Amino acid sequence: MDVSGLVWAGTLVALSAVLLVDLLIIGRRPHEPSVRESSLWVAFYVGLALLFGAGVWLASGASAAGQFYTGWLTEYSLSVDNLFVFVIIMARFGVPRQYQQKVLLIGIVLALVMRGGFIAAGAALISQFSWVFYIFGAFLIYTAINLARQGEPDEDEFSENLLIRWSRRALPISKGYDDAKLTTHENGRRLFTPMLIVMIAIGTTDLIFALDSIPAIFGITQEPYLVFTANVFALMGLRQLYFLLGGLLDRLIYLSYGLAVVLGFIGVKLVLEALADNNLPFINGGEHVGWAPHIPIWLSLLVIIGTLGVATVASLVKSARDRRRELAAARR
Repeated sequence: MDVSGLVWAGTLVALSAVLLVDLLIIGRRPHEPSVRESSLWVAFYVGLALLFGAGVWLASGASAAGQFYTGWLTEYSLSVDNLFVFVIIMARFGVPRQYQQKVLLIGIVLALVMRGGFIAAGAALISQFSWVFYIFGAFLIYTAINLARQGEPDEDEFSENLLIRWSRRALPISKGYDDAKLTTHENGRRLFTPMLIVMIAIGTTDLIFALDSIPAIFGITQEPYLVFTANVFALMGLRQLYFLLGGLLDRLIYLSYGLAVVLGFIGVKLVLEALADNNLPFINGGEHVGWAPHIPIWLSLLVIIGTLGVATVASLVKSARDRRRELAAARR
């Protein structure tokens, strides 16, 4: 794709305007959104992503649009997995429901900034060193194996990282929240509220998740414009999706296994592409590996949709069976 600076600037301005409107709505009226409100916002952002992909199709062809849609779906799925940890963080720190929107939006903005930096670094590395695909692929396969072993995290497994523990010890923290403010006054002293610790927890979590998601999307497309926009659209509706799914997250018990398969597939795809374009002297004498195929984007999209669909349906069926058993046991 040949994306001009004007197109980049226009895209950044338009996406920033949407985020700014979202921020102003929350800033004026912090509240817990209803299912209807959340559904409308999620539908709006999904529709926006679909329209953007259609625009990419018209401007750059079906291949570029397919890369965008596949990358967006992959990042959106990984973002849903992030919600499990967000739920744990909100519960651990007792964040009031009406303030959780602001926490999530700030966390999303932080994630966008961090991922923007990772995308720029990743694109620069790939353009100079094609063997980086070996590292990305191996990392994704390793992550997939760990995710399959561990399953979804729960509150008992969540451990505060070094930065959170340091913040608790070193900073003067108030006992309670003061609306959604980061600072408050108590007995004539200015103190930080627990909201600051929550922001730190969300921000560091975003950083960790970016380490997984950015190599994953580079396994789908190496176009920086598509990588960036797919990430932005995947994160934009995450706040509303958090409230829409609500208790449904607990029922998606096989989602982690589905995501493990997706990450493993993309990791293998990256390694195969690295082999097909190999120039490392200690692998096949520095020559391309002829048997290593380039997996087409349509097949990647089919595998990702199929895997996530099976994981979701299996999760809901298993959860429904468990609920029926619990009700039957309670009646005895």
